[in-house]
Amino acid sequence: MPELPEVETVRRSLLPVVLEKSIEKVEIPYPRILQHITVQDFQAQLLGRRFLDLIRRGKYLIFDLEGELELVAHLRMTGRLIYYSDSAIGRAKHTSAIFSFGSLGELRFEDVRKFGTLDLVKEGEYDQIKGLKELGVEPLSKEFTWQLLAEMTKDRSAKIKGLLLDQSKIAGLGNIYVDESLFLAKIHPERTAQSLKQAEIKRLHRAIQEVLAEAIEGQGTTLRDYRTGYGREGSFQNKLQIYGKKGEKCPRCGVDLEHKKVAGRTSHYCPACQRE
Repeated sequence: MPELPEVETVRRSLLPVVLEKSIEKVEIPYPRILQHITVQDFQAQLLGRRFLDLIRRGKYLIFDLEGELELVAHLRMTGRLIYYSDSAIGRAKHTSAIFSFGSLGELRFEDVRKFGTLDLVKEGEYDQIKGLKELGVEPLSKEFTWQLLAEMTKDRSAKIKGLLLDQSKIAGLGNIYVDESLFLAKIHPERTAQSLKQAEIKRLHRAIQEVLAEAIEGQGTTLRDYRTGYGREGSFQNKLQIYGKKGEKCPRCGVDLEHKKVAGRTSHYCPACQRE
């Protein structure tokens, strides 16, 4: 699933090409992508409107529309939002939605697994989007301080890996960047949150922000399906230190890397650098 760096990259790549263009046609080849609205109502409410802004919240993309409406997109496992300057370019067979700007191209939602979703809501009314409504702090925001992270871990017996994956605590982190951050901070994924010392919490806070910033600079991690808003692969997969490195050596100490299920996800770690 695309995580914060991938979704932020899609946002940044779409901003220059989809705003202020009138939506001349809306096609929904896969109606189940729409949540709580019929295809006919969806098309009627979007036709003739323009996207005024595009923001990211966690792993969600929120398009601000004329008329105080918002289009909320979640890519889920394999979703892609790609802008095509030439609408004559053939459409992928797994295209779920198309927003046409006439001669100015089109925005397509492509999704092999068909888990992606689109919600159309009044501005700021997210009650019907449970995951968005309950999101926690943005890890690259000024609100995300090491003190806030310390408060999250206080008296918590949950494993630190699970806590970091909890979207109601910290928005946008997923398996890739949690593993990378824990490795950089030298913290074992099975450590209980409450066992972390202040120095470790500060180190983890810094690691999360450093890893995310570098991944955004690399335009995200493409392991299989993820693409930017221009349809290009990211490059951060070439800088991964530990994620997916089964059977390889630790880049820091040379010990054999290990992996196990933690918080329901395959977790990669170095038994020497990240001691239990």
